[in-house]
Amino acid sequence: MTEYSKMAKGSFTSTGATQIVNLPFAPDRVRITNYTAYTNFAVHGIPWGYWSSAMGQGFAAVGYVNTGPVLATGIVTSSGISTFQAGLSLQYGPTKQIVGITAANPAVVTVTAHGYSIGDTVIMQGLYQTASTGMPQIAGIPFTITAVTANTFTINWNASGSNYTALSGSPAGALVKKVLYPFLYLPEDNVVWSITTGTTTTVGTTMYHNFEIGQEIAFRIPNAWGTTQLNSLPNPITPGSPIYGYVTSITDNWTFVCSINSSAFTAFNVNQPVANVPGQTFPQVLSVGDVNSGGNVITATSPLYPSPLFPTSTNRVPTINGPAIRGAFVNNTSQGFIIGTGNAVYIGTPDTSSNLVGANADVIYWEAFLDDITMP
Repeated sequence: MTEYSKMAKGSFTSTGATQIVNLPFAPDRVRITNYTAYTNFAVHGIPWGYWSSAMGQGFAAVGYVNTGPVLATGIVTSSGISTFQAGLSLQYGPTKQIVGITAANPAVVTVTAHGYSIGDTVIMQGLYQTASTGMPQIAGIPFTITAVTANTFTINWNASGSNYTALSGSPAGALVKKVLYPFLYLPEDNVVWSITTGTTTTVGTTMYHNFEIGQEIAFRIPNAWGTTQLNSLPNPITPGSPIYGYVTSITDNWTFVCSINSSAFTAFNVNQPVANVPGQTFPQVLSVGDVNSGGNVITATSPLYPSPLFPTSTNRVPTINGPAIRGAFVNNTSQGFIIGTGNAVYIGTPDTSSNLVGANADVIYWEAFLDDITMP
């Protein structure tokens, strides 16, 4: 039956890295053809691959070029083909044990063989050890990782103050999990971890801020964090009228400069005591405005009205939103499938020189299907 089936096809030029394909559906089977591997028939190549949801996420059956060269068959058992659905609520990866967290600036988290990468967003829980040890102040905050080693990752947080104590000894319940699709709506509310006052104000966030130059922003700074003069309300001059700043420059994915002159403002307080944790509200910065769909780009060089791009990572994708600055609720939900960098396993032995998604510059054709009837 095909009355309600969905089908899509396309192609891309591989970079040798994981490839995400966005679709209006999450397929239950996928076929890929590496045209370059067919053209240049060589050992370690994977000319074709097939995945069905019955195989499980991250698997694939493949054609594999063995020594000879001869075409053989194999499988991919990890980092193969998988689907994703970034829907209306956050989804998480498996929890992993936290070994320790340094009381430093920035804080470094130890998790054995975590497998995370720079740009991944994580949330930690269960960081309380005793009344005077542990780091419960940062539990529940989303952090986009800034640096990694095999067993550690670095987050944007200053934990060097006297009210922080290092977490150690793999305490039971101290866990971390990855937020699979953290940017469902952009720009989201951002937790602030640093504020540098001056004639302009430099702000650091724990996640990618996803702001654009010219973006109007508002602050929510609780009293315990010090720099409450940034708050959009109350406005002592015009009661009921919020005070907004705007982004004048972007330093990196986590840091931007705001137009507000904060020279006379109270310094930001990074040294939060454990006693403040129950009911603690974190400082936040968020965008204001609401331009969410339609419109045309005025000019690519306009400093205040760029065509929205998201997220603000290395490879940014333009949207149809414009010509004004995007608001707080650009819909970034998505679904589709992922082609990973898994190795072909031939007679039980993985070929670590093979790559399902192909080598850099390989031309890959794909077909995706969602069947209306699936039987075991």
